[in-house]
Amino acid sequence: MFKYICKRLAIGLVTLFILATVTFFMMKAIPGNPFSRENKQISPQIMEKLNEKYGFDKPVFTQYVMYLQSALKGDFGVSIKIKDITVASIIAKSAPVTARLGIVAFFIALTVGITLGIVSALTKKRWVNNVITVFATLGVSIPSFLFAILMMYVLGVLLKLFPFVGLSTPAHYVMPATALALYPISMITRLTRSSLRDVMDKDYITLARSKGTSELYVIIKHGLKNALLPVITYCGPMFAGLVTGSFVIENLFSVPGIGAEFVSSVLNRDYTLIMGLTIFLGVIVIVMNLLSDIVVALVDPRIKLEKK
Repeated sequence: MFKYICKRLAIGLVTLFILATVTFFMMKAIPGNPFSRENKQISPQIMEKLNEKYGFDKPVFTQYVMYLQSALKGDFGVSIKIKDITVASIIAKSAPVTARLGIVAFFIALTVGITLGIVSALTKKRWVNNVITVFATLGVSIPSFLFAILMMYVLGVLLKLFPFVGLSTPAHYVMPATALALYPISMITRLTRSSLRDVMDKDYITLARSKGTSELYVIIKHGLKNALLPVITYCGPMFAGLVTGSFVIENLFSVPGIGAEFVSSVLNRDYTLIMGLTIFLGVIVIVMNLLSDIVVALVDPRIKLEKK
């Protein structure tokens, strides 16, 4: 497993390098600069000073090398649009907000998705299975932002059950976390249902039942242990996606997280902030994918990671 982890970390570093490189040169390829939006009448002398201050007067490749050298030391520079604020401090301030929302959405998705999947796989009532199937289909078909707007109107405006601006109280988490969890719930439901149905037809399940083992024990001990492997594999990228935030959802609910900062940085063409957030999000995704593979191997010893 150690060799596998080292190999995956090496691949992750290469992926991160490619991601940072592509992002950097794509930003430089876009016409204009971060200062042109503030004042169209800015004088050439001031523009020259600004370019010199942020290193934009140097060749693009030189800027790229300088940025990589600083990034390797953990220095992502200073935000161009937010005066005297480092990119690292912006990430440190906004990431925990997004992480808390993502963790709540993760547990909602895991709890509801696995429960619905088990019920759908084991129920003998066709209408129950049909209702869950329709829900799972709608969950992967309806965009999360559309579902969020619907909840804001019905639960927030009409019924006034939950607040929908910010994350100051536990009640504020209900709608944004549910909107984020909608798609993962549907995916986990489908994965659990199909996998559990397949597992419950295996010979070792029949053997366990023939020994007089209770049905509940058979389901939990023998069925779910193997049926949840696809779910565990999916949890890695799902958790990464939820923890790094949904740009649209955070903007809809005025959540001061990574998503809001990323959208703002793109609109303002804040090069240093865009680069810092991109690298940060890339690290989260790579690490979570690696952790999900390791957890799968620990749950099922038959999986030999070294052979991959």
